[in-house]
Amino acid sequence: MKVIVIGGGAAGMMAAVTSAKEGNSVTLIEKTSSLGNKIKITGKGRCNVTFDGDIDDFKRNIIRNNKFMYSSFMNFSNRDTVEYFNMLGVDTKVERGARIFPVSDKAIDIVNALKNDLKRHNVDVILNTALKDLIIENNIVKGIVTNNDIKMYADKVILCTGGISYKNTGSSGECFNILKKYGHNIIDLKGGLVPLTSKDEVCKKLQGLTLRNVGFKIVVEGKEIYNSFGEMLFAHFGITGPIVLSGSSILNRIENVNEKLELDKVYGVIDLKPALSMEVLDKRIQRDFEKYMNKEFKNGLIDLLPQKLIPVIVEKSDINPDKKIHQVTKQERLKLLDLIKNFKVNIKGFMPTDIAIITCGGVDVKQINPKTMESKVINNLYLAGEVLDVDALTGGFNLQIAFSTAVAAGKN
Repeated sequence: MKVIVIGGGAAGMMAAVTSAKEGNSVTLIEKTSSLGNKIKITGKGRCNVTFDGDIDDFKRNIIRNNKFMYSSFMNFSNRDTVEYFNMLGVDTKVERGARIFPVSDKAIDIVNALKNDLKRHNVDVILNTALKDLIIENNIVKGIVTNNDIKMYADKVILCTGGISYKNTGSSGECFNILKKYGHNIIDLKGGLVPLTSKDEVCKKLQGLTLRNVGFKIVVEGKEIYNSFGEMLFAHFGITGPIVLSGSSILNRIENVNEKLELDKVYGVIDLKPALSMEVLDKRIQRDFEKYMNKEFKNGLIDLLPQKLIPVIVEKSDINPDKKIHQVTKQERLKLLDLIKNFKVNIKGFMPTDIAIITCGGVDVKQINPKTMESKVINNLYLAGEVLDVDALTGGFNLQIAFSTAVAAGKN
């Protein structure tokens, strides 16, 4: 059987290898000059390849359509992903937050492992070639038309063309127009796992500061919509980092979110000391105040907070920075306590979709067979990876979605 796979990313390479293992003659077509472009930049170039957990962890971290993923995940789970790359010579490790990385901390090792497996299974790879159209006869796909108007025929076609984020990696979204033309419903496309912008001056003052092991929640019109724990980063434009990125994919699905952002009804709340209750933290502050009782307030928080954060906290507390610590009143101390547990950052919007890590939205999964990834609209057409309306929080879950759906498509 002749199979054409479109897209040389994580899903495309895995689908091509899997299909070739089934005895098919497979051609993999990639529009750019190299394979695995997006993999190379994931996890800051380290590639958070999957997660350490079970099916419940997986489903809990998928934002949309987690039930759709059950069959493909059970067929090719995170354990299978680890075993696969270990078999190809890529040793892996588990880090904080149950994230799995290559021991080498090099994403290119994941790409090279997949490329070598493509060669091992005689997959024909064609670069610098894009999909222009599908060849459809009587609702059956017969092949593709490339950007240089060459017709290529096949028994089955697997589309792994990605979403609309990081366009320079090849995922520019043209495939959605083709699929829509042939009857597929495309769910609104948005940037997911994207940094959040803020007009608060404190973000500029704190740019470059990474906060680890902090709590972070997003509040919209007084209602908490997201709450997490982990690492975040201040930047000149606002805030970013794993827990912020995950929160963005929840926020962008709030109804009329842009209107709410415009009306200053959205803000983030950082708990700088989530491991300490208000009562315990108050006792901790009192101990520090006793230790530094004769120092000025601005110099009395060195044991409690990162150096770069202290001037901002001092300013926000409205306590005279030159005031001796033993003169700080209980009321002022309690305000400081609340500030540390509830550090607010107003959120004004999202950074551009092009720098989003993933795409929210895509092909309606109601039109896809969850066991085989075959389209219910066009026979012998399969879809896998980010092109589907399935996305997850940070932590290796999105790559696992790509691998699981790709294996399902390739096997079938």
